[in-house]
Amino acid sequence: MLHRNKAGNGNTSLFVKVAIVACIGLLLPFTTAFAADKNGSLETIYHVYVDGKHIGKVDQKHVVQDVIDSKIANMKEKYKNLSLTTGEKINLVPERVFDPSFNNDKVAEQFKNNLSIKAEAVEIKIGDHTVGFFKDRKTADKALTEFKGEYVDKDVLKKLAKQSDGENSSGLTAHHAENTDNLSLSVGESVITDVTFSKDVSISNEKVSPAKVLTVKDGVKKLKKGTLEKQKHKVQEGEALSGIAGKYDMSVKELIELNDDLAKDAVLSIGQKLQVMEYEPFANVIVNEEKKVEQTIGYETKVVKSDDLYKGDKKVKQEGHDGQKVVHYSITEKNGTVTEKETTHEKTTEEPVKKIIVKGTKVVPSRGTGELHWPTAGGHVSSNMGMRWGSMHKGMDIAGPSSRTILAADNGTVVSAGWDSGGYGNKIVINHNNGMKTVYAHLSSISVSPGETVEKGSAIGVMGTTGDSTGIHLHFEVYKNGSLENPQDYL
Repeated sequence: MLHRNKAGNGNTSLFVKVAIVACIGLLLPFTTAFAADKNGSLETIYHVYVDGKHIGKVDQKHVVQDVIDSKIANMKEKYKNLSLTTGEKINLVPERVFDPSFNNDKVAEQFKNNLSIKAEAVEIKIGDHTVGFFKDRKTADKALTEFKGEYVDKDVLKKLAKQSDGENSSGLTAHHAENTDNLSLSVGESVITDVTFSKDVSISNEKVSPAKVLTVKDGVKKLKKGTLEKQKHKVQEGEALSGIAGKYDMSVKELIELNDDLAKDAVLSIGQKLQVMEYEPFANVIVNEEKKVEQTIGYETKVVKSDDLYKGDKKVKQEGHDGQKVVHYSITEKNGTVTEKETTHEKTTEEPVKKIIVKGTKVVPSRGTGELHWPTAGGHVSSNMGMRWGSMHKGMDIAGPSSRTILAADNGTVVSAGWDSGGYGNKIVINHNNGMKTVYAHLSSISVSPGETVEKGSAIGVMGTTGDSTGIHLHFEVYKNGSLENPQDYL
């Protein structure tokens, strides 16, 4: 601490002090000054610290503030919507001293050249990755909400935000519409209960270069694009370095730098694994939905065997009828794709009715009984077997039946069924596999095929007048062991 001399030497000391100040003043810049009053009173100066480092002294605070205001004003022309501040921490520490010294111009010049201007922003981080910086919390939240809106209707997001009791809609916490146990849904109705991200989302205040601050549109674009992550690529047949690099939007040089053992002219082998960089989403949008739908319960078909029907025949004993049920699902979607679908409740509203089909098992014997069945539905003999009109009439004619259906006279196998050019017209021949054979002629239509097994009394065709016929009737012949027989001996 400075002390004054005794009274006798006071004027001399003052003269020396003024002379020293005058000499030093000639050596310093214009704004540098040493000052003291006649009485040696204390004056205030300010030590200027930038990020804890002392850079000089000024006599007025505004020397520093003017430089800051000027730099911010220049930046403000370009970044009007941002809140700007200094990137460095500035402290002005006052000091009361005798004979203070300061250098305003030097400090101002250092500020002008070295002080950075930053934007006060908020940072969105998902997991360990920084998504980007936004001008305020509201803009950051909006970017996250817009990104969710790629997979969920925005009206749903607004509704969830209102139901979240004041929490923002950024997905920092899960937003439940209501307790799913108490949901009352109508059939065909669904409700989204929450929309979240698959990774933790955090928002914090940061100072960044104004150029780094994103708009909502740019933020959504970056969220959709994702972040570059290292992946493995398995070399396929015919692939070359240039093609693989292009697939991942990389240069060949970048691909080689990622793989130390890879040369530019390297020959790739099928199945070889290469390190590549590929965009992966920062996080997936997870949507939970509750849905109630009505579904059809398909009826079952039951087959019952019966020897009341011949093998190959079947009939429907009971028609089937679908049932109905109401199902409550809990559905999870990842980026718009269903990944889980769980049935939480199911109620049958209408039981299905089984369809019952009776299937025949009865086998038609191919061997005849030897006792012939009348081959028509009634009728009378219009012409017997024997000589007629100067020639042999080989069979018996039957006419005037109640129905024109022709019946098999006995069990057997159809030998032939079709047109006969010898005057018979449409003709059927049945082998009864017991030495007997029957012939049916002049039919208008035939309902059996060669090789088919027929049962005694079953329909085989319709009476007609095809071939050499004098009218509608059946010409019926009987053979035994190859010899022509009179049908009336067997009927």
